Amino acid sequence: MNPIIINRIYRHFKGDYYLLVDIAKHSETGEDYVVYRKLYDDGSLWVRPLDMFIEEVDHDKYPEVEQKYRFQLQDIKSVRD
Repeated sequence: MNPIIINRIYRHFKGDYYLLVDIAKHSETGEDYVVYRKLYDDGSLWVRPLDMFIEEVDHDKYPEVEQKYRFQLQDIKSVRD
């Protein structure tokens, strides 16, 4: 199970980090979309279908990837802890 938690950081299987901003619904289909922000470069907002966001990495196509999910929740500790 790949948990979806708003305002948490996720790592894409290729290495970059993203903040999950919210879940939105497509106005025509009702499909759930993830709204997320790049935590690098321009910090722009992106959307992707929820099913695609939480899917497992295709390890046949990317056999070197150890991460299980396309976007995986990160447990980032405070520097003050």
